[in-house]
Amino acid sequence: MGMGSLDYLKEELGELNRAGTALHPRVLEDEQKARTRFDGRDVINLASNNYLGLAAHPRLKRAAAEAAERYGAGSGAVRTIAGTMSLHRELERKFAEFKGAEDSIMFQSGFTANSGTVAAILGKEDVIVSDQLNHASIIDGARLSRAEIKVFPHKDVQAADDLLRQTKAPGRHQLLITDGVFSMDGDIAPLPGLVEVAEKHGAIMMIDDAHGSGVLGRGGRGTVDHFDLHGRVDVQVGTLSKAIGVLGGFIAGPSHLIEWLVNRGRPFLFSTSAPPPVAAACIAALEVIEEEPDRLDRLWSNTELFKKGLHDLGFDTGASETPITPVIAGEEAKAVRLSSMLWEEGVFTPAIVFPTVAMGRARVRTIVTADHTEDDLREALEAFRRVGVRLELI
Repeated sequence: MGMGSLDYLKEELGELNRAGTALHPRVLEDEQKARTRFDGRDVINLASNNYLGLAAHPRLKRAAAEAAERYGAGSGAVRTIAGTMSLHRELERKFAEFKGAEDSIMFQSGFTANSGTVAAILGKEDVIVSDQLNHASIIDGARLSRAEIKVFPHKDVQAADDLLRQTKAPGRHQLLITDGVFSMDGDIAPLPGLVEVAEKHGAIMMIDDAHGSGVLGRGGRGTVDHFDLHGRVDVQVGTLSKAIGVLGGFIAGPSHLIEWLVNRGRPFLFSTSAPPPVAAACIAALEVIEEEPDRLDRLWSNTELFKKGLHDLGFDTGASETPITPVIAGEEAKAVRLSSMLWEEGVFTPAIVFPTVAMGRARVRTIVTADHTEDDLREALEAFRRVGVRLELI
């Protein structure tokens, strides 16, 4: 029998499995909670982006159910044909207000918000200056734009300044882009310095605030608010799938940017809009964030407790400044083993290995939430202690 046209992928998968880097996602069998059930096992969940514990909030579930009953299960069209619903526009107005922007536009995901926007506002004569550790959606958007791409070392403001100076040319648009909170290391972008160099060169300033929205700033308004830079960042990317607890992506910015994306943002133009239950649950989430500020307080008190515990045990947590706290194992195989042994101890935190992170910097990535209790976190720390000793990480 001859080789099938896709049989080469079997060998590629074999290589991944032999290297211990193949992905085999665990299956959630309950609500996304601080303690929940994956693959038939009850565990302390340190793996989700559900920062504020909203994914299973009764108010969000009720809003989704009522919207499905009133408006149906789906929108039935793309936004520009027949799929713009009153719920979408209400959510966009609320998110713009949340971000301190003139207007906002909802995409199907944070990934499409990033990639669709970068590709829509730049062309092949333009240049993108991008942090080395920016999210894959930024990288893909940059490639789709066909603009020249220049990468600066992580958080190096002077290098970004130099690249903007070197690539400036008459009629050429320049985009300086960074994550707000970096998803693998949990550190925060040097946004004040980047804003200054963007303004110095007349460049567009764009921030992907997926992990900052709902986490940093007053009431969780994000990295721009955290540094009090309102009005100085042209494009703010947000997500509705992390701290908001549901699904979708956002661009917030000046009204003419939003109008342009309605006309030229390809994911917006060519993908069906979010179902009514999703939009309604997101609206409810923004209301809960405003009305229950103690959730953000609990998130940060839990973060401080857990970080201190890991530090006191002697683990390497890198440069983390946020609820994203990596525990660096080094070698890929050791990180995979660390994750597996923690799972056996009742703690779910996945291994992150090359190429997601640099070779030799493999880790498990922990994320605490507002809904973890002190008992949850102390139990998890004890599991880390036992496993860390056995693996000689501490």
